[in-house]
Amino acid sequence: MAKKVLVVEDDSNIAELLRLYLEKDGFDVFLAADGGEGIRRAQELQPDLILLDIMLPDGNGLDVLKDVKQK
Repeated sequence: MAKKVLVVEDDSNIAELLRLYLEKDGFDVFLAADGGEGIRRAQELQPDLILLDIMLPDGNGLDVLKDVKQK
């Protein structure tokens, strides 16, 4: 079973580039474009790894990290 990676990145070009490289290496990749979506997807998917942008349009990525860790 492939490991799940959640990429939380508001720049679609960067997110797609990360997706391409990670999928090439055998990971299942899921994308979120902002912190709120990232938190929801993290709860839903329970990913093995989260790649988190620090500067998101709806807040600080570190706050997203704190929220995900609490839940």
